[in-house]
Amino acid sequence: MRATGDFVTVKDGEIFFLGRKDSQIKRHGKRLNIELVQQVAEGLQEVESCAVTWYNQEKLILFMVSKNDLVKDYIFEELQKHLPSHAIPDELVLIDSLPFTSHGKIDVSELNKIYLNYINLKSECKLNGKEELWEKLQHLWKSILSLSEDPLRIPDESLFLNSGGDSLKSIRLLNEIEKLVGTSVPGLLEIILNSSILEIYNHIVQTVFPDEDLTFSKNYATKRKFSDINQETSGKSLHQNSVMPLNCDKKINAFIALSRGGQILSVNTTRPLTKLGHCPSACSSDLISQTNTQNVESLNPPALSGKSKDPSCVAEFFSEEGTPVIEAEKMELCVRWMSDTGKCVDASPLVVIPAVDKSSATVYIGSHSHRMMAVDLYSGKVKWEQILGDRVESSACVSKCGNFIVVGCYNGLVYVLKSSSGEKYWTFTTEDAVKSSATMDPTTGLLYIGSHDQHAYALDIYKKKCVWKLKCGATVFSSPCLSLTPHHLYFATLGGLLLAVNPATGNRIWKHSCGKPLFSSPRCCLQYICIGCVDGNLLCFTHFGEQVWQFCTSEPIFSSPCTSASEQEIFFGSHDCFIYCCNTKGHLQWKFETTSRVYSTPFNFHNYNRSDEMLLAAASTDGKLWILESKSGQLQSVYRLPGEVFSSPVVWESMLIIGCRNNYVYCLDLLGGNQK
Repeated sequence: MRATGDFVTVKDGEIFFLGRKDSQIKRHGKRLNIELVQQVAEGLQEVESCAVTWYNQEKLILFMVSKNDLVKDYIFEELQKHLPSHAIPDELVLIDSLPFTSHGKIDVSELNKIYLNYINLKSECKLNGKEELWEKLQHLWKSILSLSEDPLRIPDESLFLNSGGDSLKSIRLLNEIEKLVGTSVPGLLEIILNSSILEIYNHIVQTVFPDEDLTFSKNYATKRKFSDINQETSGKSLHQNSVMPLNCDKKINAFIALSRGGQILSVNTTRPLTKLGHCPSACSSDLISQTNTQNVESLNPPALSGKSKDPSCVAEFFSEEGTPVIEAEKMELCVRWMSDTGKCVDASPLVVIPAVDKSSATVYIGSHSHRMMAVDLYSGKVKWEQILGDRVESSACVSKCGNFIVVGCYNGLVYVLKSSSGEKYWTFTTEDAVKSSATMDPTTGLLYIGSHDQHAYALDIYKKKCVWKLKCGATVFSSPCLSLTPHHLYFATLGGLLLAVNPATGNRIWKHSCGKPLFSSPRCCLQYICIGCVDGNLLCFTHFGEQVWQFCTSEPIFSSPCTSASEQEIFFGSHDCFIYCCNTKGHLQWKFETTSRVYSTPFNFHNYNRSDEMLLAAASTDGKLWILESKSGQLQSVYRLPGEVFSSPVVWESMLIIGCRNNYVYCLDLLGGNQK
């Protein structure tokens, strides 16, 4: 006798095969028995028999013998009713009969051959023009979103995520489109997630019918050629008040810079970088803010002034055991100032505090209106604004000298602007949109940034040149992360690769395929590098590329990790509407349930009113700002902004700065319970 791995039943002296022990797989971060999928499919009325395979350990394929050829959409709809999202097959293949081995088992190798032939046949099918593409795109849209197959066309302006889609469904739509057109379509996933169905269609047309004019829509504006971008006219620069002295391009000024995720840079200051913002010394007494009430009533609608009236100010905290704990509000948030940018603000703020004049601290932030703005942190007065060539979702980065800020733009340019005036100092051209935020190397002054053109760049802004360029194999959406010990640079791609790069040469040190797109930015601590993945896992690696652990949530993670001052806790958000805290061993410390998905990155900071308490600020997409106690996850306060929020909060002293999709940048004062 020997173990074969088969499950059987014995009836009347005969052995009947039930399944395989090795049919357990891990998909989208969850355990799945593929025979469960088969059993559910076999229970459907239109299915005579079926088999499920895990093709190349990448795709879940359902092979089906059916009484009716026109059942694919019906089968997918029915499976979605009875199976969790991670169990829905990637592909449904209709066959005449199931192949069996001589032992009476399903012949998996033969099924793989059938699927390979199926792929080849589909790739050979040519579309009969753009009109057929439009019709089939509408059909796929309705099918994947489980919309009724009525004769009405999908409105041109329909957005995939707003129509019931999510990141997993968007990946399925991407796969179906690329199978339909028989080729890969660069940048398509980003377009699906952010653009209308008409823009998706026109993006596909540019790849599939490159020699034809885009005549389908009169409203569609063809992208300009990135090689001609430098011909653009200069934008205007307003309110050119000095922020920092621009004595010499290479002169290093003393300043502190804060950006999303609690990332704090201290240049030429006496305060230790690793402790900055996480200890009482970071909140010096000479910077205590006094709320500027001038014009507050005229600027702020009543719903935004004073204490939040939102009914969810008392929220449930879920401990590791899942026991809800009610925690009353302990902190009050009120609007200090709000600044109109003209359009949605998805970028996160950069706050720079000069050592020579701390009262001139400045918030730098861009918006969809093409504006890059410098706003006085304390008063909200606009110091300058610069009109760039397209919308800005990239968060700004400050140069080593403090005299420049660097920001990416949808038009493919990386702009280097003088921090004192917004004047353009240099522009660097990539071949596609730049949504990645730059990272500065304090040892060399080089700036690193990624682009949708699938490359990573190292820029020397003082010599106005590109030091190196690295092909990453897929779109670089997230921001790079720099480790000083060891001196590694990390990039993540929408192709699912995490890359470790030598910052000096651009040579790749190691790479790891995470299997699914990486929208989250990597975050370094002393021992590890962490990143969130679309499959719902927070992944942790050593600096040598070895995966240490993964922490599973139930939905995709777009939020980037944030670490505590001790680097013993990791905070992040998920599409499953939770904010999580886990330790460096991957064990859950606490999780807090919000009222919507969490895209943005949390910010860990000291309570300005109680120096012994650490707090966490996080935002959910419905516009709510959550202030939690870092150790326990207990709610301290919640405040609702009048628009969706994809921007990440930044906190300095008792002020929280964040962008909102109602076109405004907000600065809110965090007041203790005894303050009025």
